[in-house]
Amino acid sequence: MNIFPYDSVKTEEVAGGAAKTKVRWLITEKIGAPNFDMRVFEIDPTGYSPLHSHPWEHEVFILRGEGQLFDGNNTFSFKTGDVIFVPPNEQHQFRNIGNKTLEFICLIPHKR
Repeated sequence: MNIFPYDSVKTEEVAGGAAKTKVRWLITEKIGAPNFDMRVFEIDPTGYSPLHSHPWEHEVFILRGEGQLFDGNNTFSFKTGDVIFVPPNEQHQFRNIGNKTLEFICLIPHKR
């Protein structure tokens, strides 16, 4: 079992088409998690993640802030407390439309 403060994990800049976006890899195989990675993303105002798709799903919980999820054609709004499921192979991009940092938890499988 592991218990630690999330801010003890360093943030990393997200590259590859992102702007003003950082990630903390909180739970990974390195600490013994057999199935999933847990990450916290922090997107500053006007920032966004890359528009991309991949063969694995995302489970997302919005910790704070407001934003939009863009799928290449449509835009969906979300806010603090919302839950988002992104199916495999679906294009997605998270955008911060608020004036404060957008933070969310994102789970992904190890086997991807």
